[in-house]
Amino acid sequence: MASANEIIEGYRLRSLLQSGVDSQVFEVIETRSNRHFAMKLLHPEAAKKAEKRALIFNEAEAGIKLRHENVIHILKVCRDEHHPHFIMEYFPSGSLRSKLMAKDMAFIKENARAIFRQLSTGLAYMHGNGWVHCDIKPDNILVNAAGQLRLIDFAISKKVPTGFAKWFYRRKKAQGTPSFMSPEQARGEMPDPRQDIYSLAATYYELLTGRPPFKGSSIQDILNKQVGLKPESPANHNPDVSDEMAALILKMLAKKKEDRPQTCHDVMIALRKIRIYKSQPIPPEDEQQMR
Repeated sequence: MASANEIIEGYRLRSLLQSGVDSQVFEVIETRSNRHFAMKLLHPEAAKKAEKRALIFNEAEAGIKLRHENVIHILKVCRDEHHPHFIMEYFPSGSLRSKLMAKDMAFIKENARAIFRQLSTGLAYMHGNGWVHCDIKPDNILVNAAGQLRLIDFAISKKVPTGFAKWFYRRKKAQGTPSFMSPEQARGEMPDPRQDIYSLAATYYELLTGRPPFKGSSIQDILNKQVGLKPESPANHNPDVSDEMAALILKMLAKKKEDRPQTCHDVMIALRKIRIYKSQPIPPEDEQQMR
């Protein structure tokens, strides 16, 4: 495994930001310019496995093509045999998962409208460019102290099939995080932006209540609930959630994708018209847009 002060392809590793089963993310300094970036680097064992290399290169491909203020920007990829990695913008922050683990619900409440708006905006941009994220969850959303946000981790993101690819698509093994998977994603169906809308709703749900819509004793138990069980209203777990916000989340969690808001733009429009919390008013700028 890599360590601080090691130099890889012209970048000096400064500090470890995140460590996972297959990879590490470091803050790095480009030696020729002294500029700060972040590097996602496969562990040596993972670098030997074709499927692990394919995931990191898929993530790099998506991030290089996407340029939006709410989507982490990936600048370049290195396919080196021993140190496969990519370089991305350095965005000093933690994930929304870290806020939930710290039970910092005050931060989430204060910034909920900005967070929800940026999430739907970033996803709308991805969808408009033909990509489905496929793993929207608090872990994959970075947020800084000012409430600015970046979507990350495109390892299993997929292009929306078009043309012949659409007609000859075959169901595949489900990929994603069970607590945030749409029913069609759990069934391995063709990638569709509306599956991200379901995952976005599950993310909203956990941010507002501290728990996802469904819990279970096993992965299969959770997936079965995603497919066949109607979720409880988030207001049942947090009485401060407004009736309008609860209704929007439940609509986004519809089992049939045709019954959900059809685009993230629809979600954004709906958010402008409602309160998120009963104890908070609609901001003046949103009231103006409603008139």
